[in-house]
Formats: sequence, structure tokens, C-alpha cells
Amino acid sequence: MKHITIKDVAKRLNCSVSTISRAFNDKYDIRKETRELILNTAREMGYSPNPMAKRLLKQCSNQIGVVVPEFINPFFPEVIIGIQEVFLKKGYQVLIMQSNESYNNELENVKAMENNMVDGLILSLSLETKNVEYYQNLIAQGFPLVLFNRVSNQLETHKVVIDDYKWAFFATEHLIYQGYKKIFHFSGPAGLTFTQNRKNGFIDAHRKHKLAIDQHTIIETGLMISDGEREMEKLIQNNNIPDAIFAVNDPTAIGAMKILKKNGLKIPGDVALVGFTESQLAQLVDPPLTSVAQPTKEIGRTAARLLLDQIESKGIFVPQTVVLNGRLNVRESSMKL
Repeated sequence: MKHITIKDVAKRLNCSVSTISRAFNDKYDIRKETRELILNTAREMGYSPNPMAKRLLKQCSNQIGVVVPEFINPFFPEVIIGIQEVFLKKGYQVLIMQSNESYNNELENVKAMENNMVDGLILSLSLETKNVEYYQNLIAQGFPLVLFNRVSNQLETHKVVIDDYKWAFFATEHLIYQGYKKIFHFSGPAGLTFTQNRKNGFIDAHRKHKLAIDQHTIIETGLMISDGEREMEKLIQNNNIPDAIFAVNDPTAIGAMKILKKNGLKIPGDVALVGFTESQLAQLVDPPLTSVAQPTKEIGRTAARLLLDQIESKGIFVPQTVVLNGRLNVRESSMKL
């Protein structure tokens, strides 16, 4: 089906393109009757304005881009719900893409968003993202960009995180207060900022209570259930089973839980578990998992408000890092029997 253009409407009415354009834009110098005739004719012909042309004219698209690493864990979808709450009320469309933990995919996603003329971007970096030069150039050009959860200290832009150090400290201290001595940490990938912060919280809780940490206490795993399963299998095979595990997130804790139960070990009788994220699975597994709750929707809403302010201020802003609070939800998986 042929796309009807402004030229087709002008040809049908035997008038100039400029007259049609003035009618569409409700200019003062066109008679009411003429405007109504033009609009009615355009409707009958099936004309609709070219959205790209409108964007170029307005120099904005009323579209926001969001790029996240993955959709497997519920954390990112919940953050996106918060982002949408803010922007949909303001008349923006939210375009969502995922990098699948690939830097190349992430970069292609960002470029696709640029080509689609989004007014700004909310981004959580992939596991592979080390080179942030492209984003530094975007920021230097005044392109509105907000980072959340997985951020880079090399980028001078708005960031939204939670206090990972503090809540990792409290989570570890909870296990210590329960009387556990041999506590392991399943840490995340080394390149992530929150991995280091949660690891530091774990270490400092041990220092405060004068508990020893050796090279085997902290185990770099990953972020998926399969990562927790793999590392727990290794510990059992090596007969190096801890009293308790503080995991970087819920999926790795749940992976460890599956293997412990498969091998006949009781939770928390033999090994206590604490996660981080407060996913819906934390309350569904047996026993329910102690976990640090992150305000996922508030992370999304905060990132959206920061981006909106930056867009409306035309790129003039002072970069800030907003640190949101968490909450330790204590459940059966970590309570000493």
C-alpha cells in the first residue's frame, strides 16, 4: 500500500505543499474553511505525518532508550517498571533492549537507540564492558545518560546504586551473630563495581569480629543459578564445606541451595545461606532465603527522574550518584536452629 505524502494531498486539492503544511501546523494565515477542507481530505486519503520528519522538526523524539544486561533475573524487569512509571506519565515511549552480557551487543544497542533519535538513555553495563570511551564521547557531546546498578567510575554522569558495601556488611554480620564461624562468600565477576563493594563489606565484617579470612574464603562465581551450583559442587567434592555462605545475589545462593539439598545437607542445619537482591524466588524456595532487598522500582523511578531533569535542562547538569537504601529480610535459611 502506497504511503500518502503531503505532496499527494496537495495534488488532490490542486494547491501548494506550503499551504498544506500551514494547515497541518494551524498557522494564523490560513482560513478556517481551507484548513478544515485540507484536514478532511488528508484523513480520507489515509495521510499520517512522517514520525521521523516530526522528530527532526521538533529536535526531540519523546522516546527514551533503556539497555540492560539480561532479562533472566527479575531485577532488571522490575527496574524497567519503575522507569516506565515516570516516562509514560510524561508522554514518552520507552524503548528497551538487552545486551546479553556482551559489550559488542551493548554498543550496537546504544547505537541503534541513537539512530532512533532517543532523547536520552538509561544504561546498566554488561559483564564485558571495560572500555567506556564511546560513552565518554556521548557525555562530552551533551547526550543525556544515566547509569544504574552496574556503573563505571570513569563516567561523569548521573548514577543510581544501592549501598552494596553496607548491606553486605550487615548480611555477613547477621551470619556472625548467629554463631557461624566458617563463612564463605560467593562473589560476582571481578569487573563489576558492586562485586567489589559487596566483597569489601564481607571482609570488613570479618575484621570487625576478628574472624580469619583466607584465600579460599572468597570464591569468584558469577550471577546465575548455574554458577552457584557449580561452585557448591566443587566445595562438596573437595570436602571443604563452610558453616554459611553469603552470596553476591539470590540466584547463586539458590544454586548452592539446590546442590546442598541434592547431597542431603540441611539448610541451615549444615550450611546457612544469605542472598542479595530479594527476588521473588527468595520467598518461594524451601527454606525461604534470607536476602538483602533492593528497591528495584525506586531505582528505576530515580534513574528516570534524573534523566528527565537532564533532558529538560538541555544537558546542563552536575553529575550525582544517588545511593538508595536496602533492607535485610531474615528468613529460615540463615537462622540457627
